[in-house]
Amino acid sequence: MKPLNLPTNSLIIKSENDQEYVYDQFRRKYVRLTPEEWVRQNFALYLVNEKHYPASRMMLEKSLRIHKMSKRCDIVVCNDSGNPTLIIECKAPGISIGQKTFEQVSVYNIAFRVEYLIITNGLKHFCCSVDFENKKVSFLNEIPEYEIIRTSETK
Repeated sequence: MKPLNLPTNSLIIKSENDQEYVYDQFRRKYVRLTPEEWVRQNFALYLVNEKHYPASRMMLEKSLRIHKMSKRCDIVVCNDSGNPTLIIECKAPGISIGQKTFEQVSVYNIAFRVEYLIITNGLKHFCCSVDFENKKVSFLNEIPEYEIIRTSETK
């Protein structure tokens, strides 16, 4: 897999029937290793190892329903109260991040109304803070430590 703009992690990878699988420690099972999954696994571990996010507060491939349609968030992080406070949308490294990606994560936020959004392709990372009261989105210079978002409440 392509090197990412993230710290290197030791992932458990196995081959089976000409397919590669990676062990997802969050879901506690092997999942097919695609370029997007490569980013998802490495970014989740970056949050745990570098930004001190508790693995127990992270949900990968979280299902939700919006206007009777099934959707799936790549990563949802919950605060200390167990409420979602951060949504992360992961793309494969070869996918450029554009307006459609921001619209996609914004649609997910209709259901969750979280304060923080992150979009990454493993090479570039964008983090936003959402102010629902003032209807404003602000780009942050860096991804916040868990300590900052741990008491954030959904709006």
